[in-house]
Amino acid sequence: MDLAFEGAKEAGAAPSWFRIRPTRVIFRALRDFPVLPVAVLVALMLLAVVVPALSPYDPIKGNLRDRNVGPVWTTDGNWSHPLGTDVVGRDVLTRLAHGARVSLTVAVVALVSGTVIGTTLGLVAGYFGGLTDELIMRVVDVWFAFPFLLIALLIGVVVGASLYTIIGLLVLFVWASFVRYVRAEVLTLKERDYVSMAKIAGAGTSRILLRHILPGVVNTIAVVASLRIGQLILAEASLSFLGAGIPPPRPSWGVMISDGRQYIQEAWWITVFPGLAVFSLVYAFNFLGDWLRDRLDPRLRQVN
Repeated sequence: MDLAFEGAKEAGAAPSWFRIRPTRVIFRALRDFPVLPVAVLVALMLLAVVVPALSPYDPIKGNLRDRNVGPVWTTDGNWSHPLGTDVVGRDVLTRLAHGARVSLTVAVVALVSGTVIGTTLGLVAGYFGGLTDELIMRVVDVWFAFPFLLIALLIGVVVGASLYTIIGLLVLFVWASFVRYVRAEVLTLKERDYVSMAKIAGAGTSRILLRHILPGVVNTIAVVASLRIGQLILAEASLSFLGAGIPPPRPSWGVMISDGRQYIQEAWWITVFPGLAVFSLVYAFNFLGDWLRDRLDPRLRQVN
């Protein structure tokens, strides 16, 4: 290697690793790895963790003297409120950070609950088949036929908007997707030789499902979860906007968008910044889900 390097120096040519263009390395990293989605997720998580700890403002109580202050780059803006204030003088950046906590917490809790329910039913339906499979899948088909938004609005009006209500609604929204994907994988995995050998060895049904079949569907579960969490965040924001989600004055991105829609002309920042936050988070999770699908699906790896 030293001789090659000396020869290259004597010939006046740079080594090959000197000839690698930085732009090519950056382009390859952006193409092969989810750099931008991960950067967006990290930035929003830091926003949710750091800003509430450092902000001197209350996310619920406002100061009417500071109402409708614009962002720092506008004529009436100042660094005391970098993203401005709303119609009752609450700091938009502080509420945005607390809203990130609420949205992420609701989405993660609903996703974990829906994943457990959907995966369990998918394992049972795919492994046992017959009447059990038929009953579970017909329930899933009927559930997909229901208009979720109308049902959520009806339940929100009857039961009342609360944090637990929106979590329950999002669990109902997401569980059925896992049943279909997991069942399809289990129908293939249960015919494998290692499952047959486990049955011959006397392994029980629960052991076969948990130790031999479940590890084979983990990749599918991870991909579906990464794609569904963006939909959950968007659904939570939509329901909160319509009044069936997080009840005001608790900060939520959907509630902030709803509060500012009447003042979009005179105080556009009240609506625009939480709207951009919803867009950025959903974009990041969707692209991350596509990347995981490309990496974890063996058929796509063979194509690539």
